[in-house]
Amino acid sequence: MLNIAAVCLVVTALLAYLNHRFVRLPTTIGVMMIALVLSLAIVALSAMGLDAGVRNYEESLLKSVDFSTVLMQGMLSFLLFAGALHVDLSELKAYRWQVGALAVVGTLASTLVVGYGLWFVMPWLGIELPLLYCLLFGALISPTDPIAVMGILKSAGAPRNLELVIAGESLFNDGVGVVIFSILLGMLVQGSAPDAGGALNLLLHEAGGGLLFGLVLGYVTFRLLKSVDQYQVEVLLTLAAVVGGYALAAQLHVSGPLAMVVTGLVIGNHGRAVAMSDTTRRYVDMFWELLDEILNAVLFVLIGMEVVLIAFSVPLLTAGAVAIVGTLLARWLTVGLPIGAMVKLFKLPKGSSSVLTWGGLRGGISVALALSLPHGPERNTVLGLTYCVVVFSILVQGLTIGRVVKAAVGATAKDRSQAPSH
Repeated sequence: MLNIAAVCLVVTALLAYLNHRFVRLPTTIGVMMIALVLSLAIVALSAMGLDAGVRNYEESLLKSVDFSTVLMQGMLSFLLFAGALHVDLSELKAYRWQVGALAVVGTLASTLVVGYGLWFVMPWLGIELPLLYCLLFGALISPTDPIAVMGILKSAGAPRNLELVIAGESLFNDGVGVVIFSILLGMLVQGSAPDAGGALNLLLHEAGGGLLFGLVLGYVTFRLLKSVDQYQVEVLLTLAAVVGGYALAAQLHVSGPLAMVVTGLVIGNHGRAVAMSDTTRRYVDMFWELLDEILNAVLFVLIGMEVVLIAFSVPLLTAGAVAIVGTLLARWLTVGLPIGAMVKLFKLPKGSSSVLTWGGLRGGISVALALSLPHGPERNTVLGLTYCVVVFSILVQGLTIGRVVKAAVGATAKDRSQAPSH
């Protein structure tokens, strides 16, 4: 395990250096693009018999890293907590209903639109994929990835209130999407569908339990932070809250991602304002910002390298292109269209529907969920579709979202100090 971690960190550091010196893209996008290009080059050389075993080494390395477990049970807790830590709860509160509707209703609706749409189209492409797998793909691809979204938003130049809604939605719809995926995966494994009441109870237990557990964990950590004034201890307490809290959430069978978001919001607002000195606040911020940047870079390098494990074919690539269009269409139907029709109700500037549609980035969480499916041809198909959507989302949408912001909201995008009404 130590050797694997060493290789991942060394590769990530080298790619980050190359990106900073020569490519000069945002770090997450740059390292992923370089890793993807290098991996594709290795695949091409291997096909010509010129790779000198490099592809076999990369494949063995990636197979030794359980991407799904590493992200869902390791990185995710740190990344979600770090993302929520700097969200201003007093500002987000003014958009709580909008964020809640987008995170819950939007994710559910998008799962159905993508799932049934894919089920209808796939036979025309010569690929058979059962309805349940199509819905699983809808569930894993519908939530916007907070790791990808929040990294890109830093340089997109969106108005403050629009940034709040996108960030808030991405933090919460991730937990909702994981719960929906878990319900559907349980149906697949058990071979039977739970009744509507059972599915609703499971959703409430997972999501509601995660929110409640996050509040309790955040409050307990807040009280501990308030009782001491030593930055080393306080940084350690936040780290323990994330690691221990995520593990305990799994034992309680509640949503760990939602729990980490709520814990981060509580500590990032009440904890930073009341329970920390200026010195502690500075060290806590630096620690989590640095950890967030490192893990983000490692994650996106792994995404770029994972391409060597996917057996692409012409029908699958065609289906991937259809999935990209279908995912964007579902995003527009379930998020962009309602916001465009009710822009005053959502209290967002004109043109926000375009930004929310195009800014719905997918990332490592979708890939991790796809890799958690049972082995078989259906899993390979879903993984290939997921990879196509994720790569397009990060490389194309991520690199152009700034232009979409400027074109959609115009001069409003310059008003970074715009604050929501309370």
